[in-house]
Amino acid sequence: MTLVQTILSVILAVTLVAWILFVLFGQITVRRLRKNPETKDSLGINLASGWDILNVAQALTLPKDITRRINNNFGGFEADPDLLYKHTTVLDRILARIFYVLFFGSAFSMLILIVMNGLGVLD
Repeated sequence: MTLVQTILSVILAVTLVAWILFVLFGQITVRRLRKNPETKDSLGINLASGWDILNVAQALTLPKDITRRINNNFGGFEADPDLLYKHTTVLDRILARIFYVLFFGSAFSMLILIVMNGLGVLD
């Protein structure tokens, strides 16, 4: 097994865990937030099915000032972090952070692996 195959295997394993956490976070936290009349309109725009799950995870993971700046620039496309913090538990926030870091970390790692392999760094 080559180095690229080993790294790819690890990235794919992390990606699988991230997708499982995506489903769990959506079913545990976002489903409850969708049912709540106070928060259902504050989850950000749902461009595709499940997009609001990413919006909520981002709002609970990134610092509030960054999320507020994004909301000011894009006007309601993103979830409202202040309202979400009021209606989520510590466990919800931990799950969101683990999911978000694994999800985008694996995507970023995959892109880095593709570039490095294309440049011949890993040969």
